[in-house]
Amino acid sequence: MTSTSDNPSIRRAEALYSVQGLWCTSCALAVEAQLKRLPGIGAASVHYPSATLLVEGEPEALDERRLEVAVRRLGYRLGPPEAVADAEARLDAESRYLTLRLLMAVVFGMWTMLASLLIYAGAMPRAELDLIMAWVSGAFALPVVTYVALPFYRAGWRTTRAWRPGMDALVALGALTAVGVSLWLLAHGSPEVYFDTAVMLVTLLLVGRLVETLCRHRGLRALQALHRPPAQVQRWEADAWQPCALEAVTVGDRLRVEPGETLPLDGILRDGEALLDLSPLTGESAPRRCLPGDAVVAGCRNLGAALVFEVTAPAGECRLDRLREQMWWQQARKGELQRLADRFAGWLSPLAVVLALLTLVATWLAGVPAEEAWVRALSVLVVACPCAVGLAIPLAGLAGSGQALERGVVIRDPGAFETLARIRSAAFDKTGTLTAGEPQVQAMHSAANLAEPELLELAAVVARGSEHPLARAVRRYVQDVQDIQDARGAQDSGAGGELDIVQAEEVGGRGRQVALGNGRELLLGSRAWLAEQGVDTTQAGDSGESEVLLACDGALLARFTLGETALPGTTETLAELRREGLALALISGDRAPAVRWLADAVGIKAEECYAGRSPEAKAKLLAAMPQPSLYVGDGLNDVVGLATASVGVAPLGANTTVQEGASVALLKPGVAGVEVAWRLARRTRRVMRQNLVLSGVYNLLALGLAVAMPIPPLVAVLAMVASSLSVVANSARLALAGEREPEQPQQSRQVGALGTAP
Repeated sequence: MTSTSDNPSIRRAEALYSVQGLWCTSCALAVEAQLKRLPGIGAASVHYPSATLLVEGEPEALDERRLEVAVRRLGYRLGPPEAVADAEARLDAESRYLTLRLLMAVVFGMWTMLASLLIYAGAMPRAELDLIMAWVSGAFALPVVTYVALPFYRAGWRTTRAWRPGMDALVALGALTAVGVSLWLLAHGSPEVYFDTAVMLVTLLLVGRLVETLCRHRGLRALQALHRPPAQVQRWEADAWQPCALEAVTVGDRLRVEPGETLPLDGILRDGEALLDLSPLTGESAPRRCLPGDAVVAGCRNLGAALVFEVTAPAGECRLDRLREQMWWQQARKGELQRLADRFAGWLSPLAVVLALLTLVATWLAGVPAEEAWVRALSVLVVACPCAVGLAIPLAGLAGSGQALERGVVIRDPGAFETLARIRSAAFDKTGTLTAGEPQVQAMHSAANLAEPELLELAAVVARGSEHPLARAVRRYVQDVQDIQDARGAQDSGAGGELDIVQAEEVGGRGRQVALGNGRELLLGSRAWLAEQGVDTTQAGDSGESEVLLACDGALLARFTLGETALPGTTETLAELRREGLALALISGDRAPAVRWLADAVGIKAEECYAGRSPEAKAKLLAAMPQPSLYVGDGLNDVVGLATASVGVAPLGANTTVQEGASVALLKPGVAGVEVAWRLARRTRRVMRQNLVLSGVYNLLALGLAVAMPIPPLVAVLAMVASSLSVVANSARLALAGEREPEQPQQSRQVGALGTAP
């Protein structure tokens, strides 16, 4: 997948691929280093969680075969961006791979540690038994230092070949050195072996790798699944509708979409009108009536009768496919925090190896026996293994994630904590994010001399049985008003009893016609449709708002104005974020009047509102906002914006893909969870920094002591464990200390005005 710059003088291009076989972030760094050395390559960035590679350089240098050869030299495989099924299979395989090795490390390592403990404690009555127990320790360590540790050896070798050795190279070197020194000691009849050092080193690092994998890979399964069209569609062929595989559909074919189904491809509407739910792509709160000749896109749901459209883009080339590609590009680009972490990992492991070699040479030249010199070098390697550094961020992230989960917030990426704590701007979608996502009746304006209860009952009858969003809004409104009247003890002066429906007909995108048993005929629909039916609509004032009109026997009875109501707690949450200095924005694909009305209701300024924005325009606005930025969106039209923003948040009820792909997901209605997540992220970031300081101080002190004086490898391992425990304890303090959850404002259920228009 390649993109070329529009400026011919620059001659820069970008290519996107997936890299198979990555084991750790060090592997990603090795691939980057290998590709950067190729002539014509300006930059290479590997996004480890999604195994996505972004390469920048001259167009001729981005030949896939050339890049594949360079990557294959390190033992990895290059291919196109992963399909959804391939990504799911990779994640499942990685989880099983790590779990199996960890179980083996625990089972065999337990006996290795027990045998070593008996030797160190002097529990054996004779020296011969100590030697036998040393061989037993080595036998149980064998599966751990061979099969279990194999991924560390492989990754260490590959990264070393790329001249970017990371923690895996250090772990492999430490484990092999411990085994080698132990075998040399056994050959000389000494039971003072260090198999337990190798086992503990591999096991602890494997635990850290599993924690990292579970944290960072959660939610990736559906991240790329923006829209999954059906495997088969109905195509017009041989004068009949025939089932056909989606991949076989070509441009110009005619497809049929039944009521309630989703359009599988882009096209042009043919043969009649259609009522489509465009909210996945445009954010519009109300369905749109499309006429023959109008363009329709994949992902929209057919709310009316069966429709026929002519395909203009085959599978893989639709607008949603382009949105998916844009999301891939955004993911592959690295942020500043990731680049800093990469630079840190670049010098830590080589420094440890250099210190170990210097210790070995210095002690040997000082006249120390070779056995003791190797043991001291081994101690330096073990002490330098950055287990605490590797656990500092994931453990704090897990503790913070647990606190967030208790408060109705799911943190899917631990890295989001650091970014979320520093956000300077927050943007929100409208429909389904700040509102419930469906239109609501704001007011009923009577146009006839009928009592309100009778109008309500007639409206309920004509809307009964309809699944149209506007009819459902009328039904909800009538039920709410009747509940309030019942609570007040109001007397029912309506038509009395349930009216019988003899016949009901719904005209897609226009309205609904109902014939009653008493001979009356009710109409509920748009102003234009009622006018076509001979109803005089001039007496109903037109305010430009969304509306639906009710008529009986050719006479207009009432006009229902429609809109959306902000979810409880929205105003208070936005006000608190503003007080904390965040820049706010409301970015929606809906019409300007609806956006401005909601903005006024929740306290967003007019200059902070952006209406009628496409998914691509949303992404550009988010990129221009103060960074780091946060974006809350619920539909497929928001996925590019979620990927562009520093932190993406999915509200309750969001599209499944958005929920799984966003860094943060809310489990409670409204956006109050955004403030909760932000405040918790600041506390979690403080703990992360404290963990890094603790682990950094440990590395400096431990390395200094190991170089300056003899330290047994077991003591070095225990010191490494102690540093890890300090990080665990500090993270547990975050999990146990949790702040009191902010109280949510209790708001009564709002119902539109019941008064009639003058």
